Amino acid sequence: MTSVMTAGARQGRLERLRERLRSGDAVLAIGLVLVAVQLVWKFDLVRRTFFRQDDFMFIARGLEGPLSWDYLMRIDFGHLMPGAFGIHWAMGRLGVYNDVLAHGLAIGLQAAAGLALLRLLRLLFGTRPAILVPLGFYLLTPMTVPGLSWWAVVAETLPFQIALPMALGSHVLYTRTGLFRHAVAAAGWTVLGMVFFVKAPFIPVLAFVLTIGWLGGVRLRRVWLLYLGVLVPYAVVFFRQLFSSVQLTNAAFEPSLPSAEVAVKAAWTLLTGSLVPTSLGGPWRWQPIGEDYALGATPPALMWASLAVAVVAVTVSVLWRRRAWLAWLLLLGYFLLADVVPIMLGRVELLGPDLSGFELRYVSSTAVVVALVIGLAFIPLQGEERPWRRPAIPLKWVWAPVAVVFAAGSVWSVAAYADRPLGRNVKSYVETGAQALAAVPAGTVVLDTFVPDKVAFPVFFYDYARHSRVLGPTAPHAISWLKQLAGPVADPLIFDRQGRLRPLRIDGVTIPARAACVPVGRDEVRFPLPAPLPDAEYTVQVSYLNGAETTMNVRLGFAQGSAPAGRDLGRTFVPVRGAGNELALRTTGGTSCVGEIRIGVPAPAENGPAIPPQPVGG
Repeated sequence: MTSVMTAGARQGRLERLRERLRSGDAVLAIGLVLVAVQLVWKFDLVRRTFFRQDDFMFIARGLEGPLSWDYLMRIDFGHLMPGAFGIHWAMGRLGVYNDVLAHGLAIGLQAAAGLALLRLLRLLFGTRPAILVPLGFYLLTPMTVPGLSWWAVVAETLPFQIALPMALGSHVLYTRTGLFRHAVAAAGWTVLGMVFFVKAPFIPVLAFVLTIGWLGGVRLRRVWLLYLGVLVPYAVVFFRQLFSSVQLTNAAFEPSLPSAEVAVKAAWTLLTGSLVPTSLGGPWRWQPIGEDYALGATPPALMWASLAVAVVAVTVSVLWRRRAWLAWLLLLGYFLLADVVPIMLGRVELLGPDLSGFELRYVSSTAVVVALVIGLAFIPLQGEERPWRRPAIPLKWVWAPVAVVFAAGSVWSVAAYADRPLGRNVKSYVETGAQALAAVPAGTVVLDTFVPDKVAFPVFFYDYARHSRVLGPTAPHAISWLKQLAGPVADPLIFDRQGRLRPLRIDGVTIPARAACVPVGRDEVRFPLPAPLPDAEYTVQVSYLNGAETTMNVRLGFAQGSAPAGRDLGRTFVPVRGAGNELALRTTGGTSCVGEIRIGVPAPAENGPAIPPQPVGG
């Protein structure tokens, strides 16, 4: 008898526990805990990142002038993002490279995005345990991780990931209550998204499909007119700026479409190599791009396995869930229009279909749409009549092992991405350079060379990849930057590979000084070279002893150059592009007595004193 009562009491406790877990308060609490836990998990990644590539250009541009219309509304290779430009403008004035502030903003925006999605899921499906599945997907998927490690992508896409679910949530409230203020709120959130991200105009399209499929038709004339009133001005401004904004190449943007073969390959790779695997916990393996970033590198076997799993999931949902086909069609349409089309307008030709196809930042913001579609394809809406095409699957907890496998894959993939220096070495370079500029006197002459590729690629960012643009804003006083050595420059310094300032030397061929200096006047004096020099750009360093100021004329092959030479003992630099096996010198305005001659390229003197002596954090 006692054992029967004990069993009954145990069963009663289990029933009460199940009821608590099913209650809205428990689901909401679990959702909030999931959001908080993923913030702790992702902060461990974010705190190790630093500014990279585009970030330096955007911050430098922000420091060049006021917060003007021209600055904010410039389209950067197809991206209209005045909100992000405004953040970069402010960032430059709040410590220039203030990574603590950037990390705080990234985590804050990520928290807001998670909460916004939780709100949308509760409005659509009710506060039931099932909504924790699409929420958990968004919080865990590696699809968003590369974008979260890149400040420029964070400032552009995370506000959109907040605006999209907030706008759709307000639209849902409008369809249910008829209160126009909810429609105005939806339009406002859409505008906020468009201020930051070029994909935001698709929010009303998502709202339209959501309405015709699940929210009771499209007889909402006022709201569609309101959304149209938001989209039309945006389109006018966008296309006007698109064809008038001057790019870094000093030319207007000219959209061009790739060949059909390249377009299809890029779209297929982005779908099967990026979107589908990361929706299932991939890509499991990464292809590093430098030290601080990586592309997805899904193994071919896992790529096909992911595609097979996706086909099974879609098939099952379509067979059992009404209008699941529309949910998947919504995702496919969004993917093609919002993810594929923008990269077709020039980026595929620049990067190639493979590189662009495995670039997860192109689909990072799509994680919100995937989470929404998972809900629409598998979960009945709150109050929805006849949600199933046939009796519900009796395996109620079939999602549990799938969720466990997805979570394990996601943790594996994120850990594999984080297993690299990330921003450590770039931060060391920038902070070392900033300390070096602070240590030298005002007016110090520094050759304005390009920063290393790991900081910013000169082939993409041109002059914005020079030290004057990247490190110059950190200097507490004026520095005399020289793009080219020409004339009698006294004690120029140059940055080494670790970000330290060192004395400059000309690395190349040396014509040693003779026992006595060689007089050079108006007639050419030829100096044989130890070995022929191929055609290239060179800097010629001539040491001299002058009684008066002269002009040194240099000839290398058919190429000529000239630069002034000062009085007394000194050296002058003459830039020249040419080739040959001898160097010819002559002067105008006086006679020079020439000593050592060096021909080559400027480089840091590795044996010279370094400022600072050791790299910061190195």
